[in-house]
Amino acid sequence: MKLLLVLGADDNFDIISGSLRPMGFELIRYRHVLKAMDNIDEINPRAIIISARDFPRHWKILVQFVRSERSKEVCPIIILKGMNFSTEETSKAFFLGVNGIVDDTLDNPRTIDQLQDIISCHVPVNEKRKQQRFHVEPWHRVGFLAADFPGKTIVTGEVINICTGGLSFHPSDSISIEGPALSKELRECSLRAGDAILSPVCHVVRAGKTFSVEFVSFTDDDQRILYQFLEEFPVMEFGNRKVS
Repeated sequence: MKLLLVLGADDNFDIISGSLRPMGFELIRYRHVLKAMDNIDEINPRAIIISARDFPRHWKILVQFVRSERSKEVCPIIILKGMNFSTEETSKAFFLGVNGIVDDTLDNPRTIDQLQDIISCHVPVNEKRKQQRFHVEPWHRVGFLAADFPGKTIVTGEVINICTGGLSFHPSDSISIEGPALSKELRECSLRAGDAILSPVCHVVRAGKTFSVEFVSFTDDDQRILYQFLEEFPVMEFGNRKVS
């Protein structure tokens, strides 16, 4: 599946890449709206994300152009809005056929969850990496440790969200990796999923204040345990009440 990103600035590209590539997307980026429009037919994107902050006038042109041939169901469009995106602009966006609008402060995990939810609602799930991503709370008992992280002996952190394809976490200590180190497979990882300790092979797909890792492989038993754990995730108990 191809996801078209029309972004002028670089600040959100890495975040979007790390969050949506594990969902099974091939990402194609354009820095200019007109060039993106020229190549729509060739790309044939399954979904489009465009920054209204970077293109305050041209996002409307792109939406109208796409909607002239592709419906909301065939090609969902998501707008990343900046601080100056007014209520009037929001109404106009939905009138033109936008599927969703998300704040462009994507360093907020809940905003990423919102973006993923909109995509998941309109794009079929890739069965190899089911898309539903769960926000982790302390009572879920989810933890992550990597003993072979580039430049570190052991890396731990607070897990923010998890799905069958990977997880995001805030590292306990400051970490900086880039370049070839990002392509390194992590083979000495431990994932706590409730009472179980699993041993996935992982790959870093985003580095920064928040790290995202993709699960490259599990043993068959570990994968079954993770799937079962996530099936029960929405109704796990907190005290005497159930969370959903």
